Amino acid sequence: MSDCLFCKIIRKEIPSEIVYQDDFITIFKDINPAAPVHLLVIPNDHITSLQATGEEDQLLLGKLFFGAKKAAEQAGIAETGYRLIVNNGPDAHQEIPHLHLHVLGGGKMQHPMG
Repeated sequence: MSDCLFCKIIRKEIPSEIVYQDDFITIFKDINPAAPVHLLVIPNDHITSLQATGEEDQLLLGKLFFGAKKAAEQAGIAETGYRLIVNNGPDAHQEIPHLHLHVLGGGKMQHPMG
């Protein structure tokens, strides 16, 4: 989708601090971090939400989660722990209509979530 913010980041049309990119996923630092480490893991193909995925997207979903794991290791938060969040739809406050995983860490997280 040409006007999608995340699609523009993937195409490097707008500046972003990309920490990893391959043919399937892009990982970059969130511009408004909610934790000391806050990364976004997104598919390079425009998929609006988790609910928009199908059986054919299983490999891609695995790549998103494995990318999140590797990004947490590179950021130095894998040992102490991190949180993965997928906001899906308006009730979950999904602000960008492009599937993305939040990787949050770098300090003690608040609990419970909600």
